[in-house]
Amino acid sequence: MEKQIKEQLSGKKILFASAAADGHFNPLTGLAKYLQEAGCDVRWFTSNIFAEKLKKLNIPLYPYNKTADILGQNSDLDNYEGRGLITDPIEKLNFDFIHIFIERSPEYYADILDIYEDFSFDLMIAESVFTVIPFVRAKMNIPVLSIGIVPLAEKSVDLAPYGMALPPAANDEAHAEYAKLSDQALNVLFKKAVDIHDGILNEYGIEHERSLFPDLLIKQSSLYLQIGTPGFEYQRSDMGSNVRFIGALLPYQADTQKQAPWFDERVNQYKKIVLVTQGTVEKDTRKLTEPTLEAFKDTDVLVIATTAGSNTTELQEKYGKSQNIIIEDYIPFNEVMPYANVYVTNGGYGGALLSVSNKLPMVAAGLHEGKNEVCARIGHFNYGINLNTESPTPEAIRNAVEEVMTNELYKNNIITLYNEMDSYNSKELCTRYVIELLANSTVSESARTGLAVKQ
Repeated sequence: MEKQIKEQLSGKKILFASAAADGHFNPLTGLAKYLQEAGCDVRWFTSNIFAEKLKKLNIPLYPYNKTADILGQNSDLDNYEGRGLITDPIEKLNFDFIHIFIERSPEYYADILDIYEDFSFDLMIAESVFTVIPFVRAKMNIPVLSIGIVPLAEKSVDLAPYGMALPPAANDEAHAEYAKLSDQALNVLFKKAVDIHDGILNEYGIEHERSLFPDLLIKQSSLYLQIGTPGFEYQRSDMGSNVRFIGALLPYQADTQKQAPWFDERVNQYKKIVLVTQGTVEKDTRKLTEPTLEAFKDTDVLVIATTAGSNTTELQEKYGKSQNIIIEDYIPFNEVMPYANVYVTNGGYGGALLSVSNKLPMVAAGLHEGKNEVCARIGHFNYGINLNTESPTPEAIRNAVEEVMTNELYKNNIITLYNEMDSYNSKELCTRYVIELLANSTVSESARTGLAVKQ
């Protein structure tokens, strides 16, 4: 790290902030440690479920106090307020917008005002759907650097509304159709969510343009740093001036040289290896993990399944007798992906980026939590095959995996994307943007004395 960078950052106070989910917290950990090592006083506002992780990172935690910890307190989110009964992806996304994100924003703000009395931070770095962003920037006059942890959700005349997972408009007719869909999304499909968010921001006197909340948060950020590169994102003619690409910003990895990396001798016995996971949010292994195991059990394809603790014992009892199946709670992706030929995923963005980092093409099957947007990009750019479903059949998975393994198009495209992402020094880029914001910021006196109040 350059001496000049350390001199510019020494003693600067930075508050990281994230929702209570691995996919929202983990991507920011590498940057947090990098800034801490540069001399910043780094602390984190999030759920207590990350207390142990932050302790290992040696980063102080400010836990939710006035904030309802819906994600952290519900290990199976489908049990919350009947969410599991919602089958339509737009309806489920609408539910999540309101109850998990939008309604939490005043609570986040109340907690952050308390935090500021103890820790007068110079800058907040938040994951991109952390709904307190407008409050900190507008009410406290503190710059906010937002990290895009999902594909770019900014509204564009060239795209359908985020969440519909449609490709870019190819002609005037598609542009016109997408304009209608955007109006429908704002005023029909997500009207309730938009109205609630609009009302909250109006109540606090925060100037804003009425829009879907992910787009609104991008526009409200001082700078928006999109994880990924242009090669994994749709081209737009109207991209916001505050948007920057930063490459594959990956979670912090501790020095594991003292520990032997994961290994199973079977990885040397099979020429075809498939890695499958559903991530940490989706608990129903019948959707993707089990169909993948069914597709290849007792074949010449080795299947490695990581469950994140969901039904591991049951799956081992059901499939463990097959020599070509490995089932474990957790395996570090960077230790297992180098052995694999195909990654079967439900569309977690972090996992997809790790797959790219390991030059590993994908088969994608996911609809909810915005994962359909990740899957759509995988299919659109031919980085793999998008099955366009939440619950693919074993036959569909088997056919897609075989196609990805035998068609060099997918592997070649992934290598091209890998080379593009590898050209970005993510943490250094982020650090330079941090320095830029700090140099240009003037924090209000009311914020410095902890007197920012609801207006």
